[in-house]
Amino acid sequence: MVRAKYASVLELGEKLNIQNGDVKEENGVLHVTGTAANQYEKNLLWDAIKEAGGESPGDIMANIEVADDSIYARHTVAGGESLSKIAKHYYKDPMKYTAIFEANRGLLDNPDVIHPGQELVIPNL
Repeated sequence: MVRAKYASVLELGEKLNIQNGDVKEENGVLHVTGTAANQYEKNLLWDAIKEAGGESPGDIMANIEVADDSIYARHTVAGGESLSKIAKHYYKDPMKYTAIFEANRGLLDNPDVIHPGQELVIPNL
């Protein structure tokens, strides 16, 4: 029953390709472990847990590690995107585009010029 409640979390874990994932149900508590690629993906999992179980769920114990904590995320540019749009997505603040630009100086010469398919580093703030 608890596994069904958190099915969306488990599906997200598969979609994100969480490494070393393990899920066990014991005494009505779901125990979830694994390693996310970066902090952003770990945050996505925690958001999904809270969405399914509330702000402080007592029926799930999750231990999610982060494989690469030197960055917040990686982002592949899609058509129509700008650094400010990407910053708003990750940081909820479009003005943080300068942090993304600075982290990608080796790839970008101008913060107003990005191209679909470029893989950008989204830095920790």
